[in-house]
Amino acid sequence: MDAGPTPSSVLIAGGGPAGMMLGYLLARAGIEVTVLEKHGDFLRDFRGDTVHPSTLEVLYELGLVERFLTRRHDRIERATGSVGGEAVTIADLTHLPVHCPFIALMPQWDFLDFLADEARQFRAFHLEMNAEAVDVIEEGGDVRGLQVRCGGASATLDARLAGLVIAADGRSSVIRDRAGLTRDIEEIGTPIDVLWMRLPKPAAGVSIPLGNVVAGRIFIALNRGDYYQCAFVIAKGGFDEIRARGLPAFRDEIVRVAPNLADSVGELTDWDQVKLLTVKIDRLTRWHRPGLLAIGDAAHAMSPIGGIGINLAIQDAVAAANRLIPVLRRGPASNADLAAVQKRREWPTRVTQSFQAFAQNQIIQRVLERTEPITGAPWPLRLLTRVPLLQRLPARFLGLGVRPEHPVSPAP
Repeated sequence: MDAGPTPSSVLIAGGGPAGMMLGYLLARAGIEVTVLEKHGDFLRDFRGDTVHPSTLEVLYELGLVERFLTRRHDRIERATGSVGGEAVTIADLTHLPVHCPFIALMPQWDFLDFLADEARQFRAFHLEMNAEAVDVIEEGGDVRGLQVRCGGASATLDARLAGLVIAADGRSSVIRDRAGLTRDIEEIGTPIDVLWMRLPKPAAGVSIPLGNVVAGRIFIALNRGDYYQCAFVIAKGGFDEIRARGLPAFRDEIVRVAPNLADSVGELTDWDQVKLLTVKIDRLTRWHRPGLLAIGDAAHAMSPIGGIGINLAIQDAVAAANRLIPVLRRGPASNADLAAVQKRREWPTRVTQSFQAFAQNQIIQRVLERTEPITGAPWPLRLLTRVPLLQRLPARFLGLGVRPEHPVSPAP
């Protein structure tokens, strides 16, 4: 590629959900595309697990969902939890007007491996592992390619040129920063962080609710087959204080909010088993400049609330493909084309982030600050639980999001 760009060639920095889905869609349409993934594999425990109905519908429309669902996964048809010891049901996904009305729980590395396997059937698709995009290449004020560090060697740079560069390298995107897009970024404060860990499943027949809430604590348990991937929600900056109390006290806190894990927490023997996920919400005010477009977390970092981030990133990728594929078949994409992608996806992003900010500030923070015992679920959750018809409203927001996208460009 370093001999010079072709008008339709695309270089994607980042092998996460947005980058891999866009890479698949472009290659399927015959657009030459290279995805650069800085790691040697996709194995990262902090990656999200929830593949929502909106993403499953995209896979259905692409003819992929049957093969996808042959991979090991669990299903959530109803979002349930325990609040102050009272069981609640918040959302019933089974009534959604889609082919797969459930959330598929699958480690994200399996999802990305699946997309990579499917994309490799197209000659136009190229995936390079251990290839870290570290800077942009500019000509006349336009982004024309990327400088790439290969194999982790700090001194090795491999210049790659392309007709279009996509920044899909996550919430701490190097490429959006090097391209100057972070000069105009909206930081939305968040009062929480998350401690991420895995715990073995308790004895057979003992189940753990997806969400668990008591005064001062919120705990999420994602079923990964042989174990639970767990998220322990804490106040922003509170990890040092928790560490200072010691691991035994931390294990006791887990059992307080999720008593059925009493026989499992003994597996936590070292703080290295507990990873801090620093939560932030932000969005670029400008997702593009000539020759470059940011999508997914590189354009808008999301809170883990609702597991929405991966699915919003997929929607970005589909919208970008729908707009850019007809253009790239004719020649290079203009800045107006890139702006159109942002215009399409900015409103859903703002609405979703506003919901997350409200949930964090008005619900989660109040739970974390509460010292009095929670003796049961608040009346809105009781109403949802007792009137199943009402559960369809949060199910639609959670499962389909705001303005779900559908692939429109056929394969060549």
